[in-house]
Amino acid sequence: MKSTYNSHVIRILLGLLLFAVVGGVGKYLLTPHSFGKYGHYRADSIEEEANRKIRHWTNASCMACHEHEAQMHLKGLHKTISCEFCHSTYADHVQDGKKTAAMPLKKDQEIRTLCLRCHNRAIQARPKQVIKTVVMPEHLESQKVKVTHLCNQCHNVHAPLKYINRAKEILGMQEKT
Repeated sequence: MKSTYNSHVIRILLGLLLFAVVGGVGKYLLTPHSFGKYGHYRADSIEEEANRKIRHWTNASCMACHEHEAQMHLKGLHKTISCEFCHSTYADHVQDGKKTAAMPLKKDQEIRTLCLRCHNRAIQARPKQVIKTVVMPEHLESQKVKVTHLCNQCHNVHAPLKYINRAKEILGMQEKT
């Protein structure tokens, strides 16, 4: 009588061998032909990305047509923020140098939601000594207005302090230092 004491080891080895063969065949069949040409990378993706239609442009692209907003934007506190951050991609508005669609305008609570993308107490990563910003709803409470107040009721969205500074100038108020 022959002992089958090692039969479980043989089954495990056969299972591992089957797993390796299926994995090798799967890798061969599912790996793109250009993979590995430039290291651990799919070489065809370079050409695919180069041929992808450009969707995002610079602020200068927007400001070429929107001169009035550009003047305010470049003087305001939001001058480093991309137009596309608030207004959607350039490609949704202009194609081949021609306007193809109107940009969606933010209204009512949409404006508040947009502003809260940055002006929100939950954002902890902002370095306090570099970026001076207001935080909602504390800002509204400190100004003694309703917490349901919309940002554009007091601020120009392209130059946030434009209206505030003009009002202070008219009233002869000086900024606290």
